[in-house]
Amino acid sequence: MEFSQSKKFEPSLVYSTLTMKNTVFIFLTALLFCSCQKTFLDGAGNITAPQAIAASNLIDVSYGTDPLQKMDVYLPAGRGMTTKLMIMIHGGAWSTGDKNDLTVYVDTMKKRLPDYAIININYRLALTTTTTFPTQENDVKAAIDYIYSKKDEYKISDKFVLLGVSAGSHLALLEAYKNNSPVKVKAVVDFFGPTDLAAMYNDPASPFAPPSSIAQLFNGATPPTNPTAYSQSSPITFATAQAVPTIILHGGTDRLVKVSQATMLRDKLVSFNIVNQYVFYPTEGHGWTGASLTDSFNKIQAFLAQYVQ
Repeated sequence: MEFSQSKKFEPSLVYSTLTMKNTVFIFLTALLFCSCQKTFLDGAGNITAPQAIAASNLIDVSYGTDPLQKMDVYLPAGRGMTTKLMIMIHGGAWSTGDKNDLTVYVDTMKKRLPDYAIININYRLALTTTTTFPTQENDVKAAIDYIYSKKDEYKISDKFVLLGVSAGSHLALLEAYKNNSPVKVKAVVDFFGPTDLAAMYNDPASPFAPPSSIAQLFNGATPPTNPTAYSQSSPITFATAQAVPTIILHGGTDRLVKVSQATMLRDKLVSFNIVNQYVFYPTEGHGWTGASLTDSFNKIQAFLAQYVQ
């Protein structure tokens, strides 16, 4: 029986084949690793472990040229393009107040809403004839425009929520209902805000809320002399079928903003089947602390969890 001659055994050929297989395996492993997670390269081009995004606080960021057009930006650790945003707007009858008034609540919101970034804004106050309304409305819009332009840099989503206090609530509601560009906010939190300025002028809550304080906002104009200004500056005018989910919180002994300002808004939202929640504290005034404030935060947290997805 004859056997055919075997091929000659060549160690160099085997070594080359194994080397090629190892190279392919290493390449595929690296490719799989890179496709499954974010990777970073060091100065030598070596793959390093992914780095967590750190928290960042940016204080007095300018969104305009005026010294009052500033905001504080609080960005959470580990944020990404699903991170929501709460914008806080202080009160003060449109002519006083400062973002620092709400700074005390930033840490509370951070703990309760860890998946949110928080921005606390200032706006120009109605102290002179050159800063009467709609200066304040325009500043809130300018701040939101600026924030939206920075959302990729800040690594946040376009899911914006507005929270206002008193005059800040008026501005938050007006922005939420009146504008939808560059972004339509997802929800608004109203702490005892004015909603119908003509009604507020004609039927003040008490001597502590004289009509002249509202007229000052419009450079002395009254509802009869400038009905358009009062209508266009009232959130209730824009509470239509396009309004956003709204939580309204009001005290029964408020001597600056009547309870009717809250109930009128609630009733109009209900008429358009807009998601809303009205929270009434019978013994509280124009602001509260303690158990009532804790309850407010609980309700806000639950409301946003349900309606801002």
